[in-house]
Amino acid sequence: MDRTEQELFATAAITSFRLNGQFLAIAEELARPAGLTAAWWQVLGAVLRAPLPVAGIAREMGITRQSVQRIADLLVDKGLAEYRPNPAHRRAKLVAATDTGIEAVRRINPQHAVVAKRLVAELGYDQLAATVDLLTRLSTALDAIGVEEE
Repeated sequence: MDRTEQELFATAAITSFRLNGQFLAIAEELARPAGLTAAWWQVLGAVLRAPLPVAGIAREMGITRQSVQRIADLLVDKGLAEYRPNPAHRRAKLVAATDTGIEAVRRINPQHAVVAKRLVAELGYDQLAATVDLLTRLSTALDAIGVEEE
């Protein structure tokens, strides 16, 4: 049965919403033993390689700046992150993971690896890699087209 372009778009969106819920449920389960929430893990993960301003984290994660600011403030209060001066912008401080924050994320890694192995066992490595590539292309395409009002 051939589906229309609109049906394909709607099914992609609904499937993505379901996937988001599934990934968040897994992330909550993985993060809990490390004393984190999925949202805290998401923000800490964004700054593990290098500090970023709140707006940069929001762009990278696809969430609102206000949500990131609220989570960053909580992470700083709990000693998992810190604010640093931003040489590129005086008012937009950089968020950086502290050693405590990095250690909390590291505690997630062993169980994260188990879940990854289970997913590869279910789908196969090549199929998972192809899926990741397609999801990345889909995200890039959605960024490129934006939303135009008619």
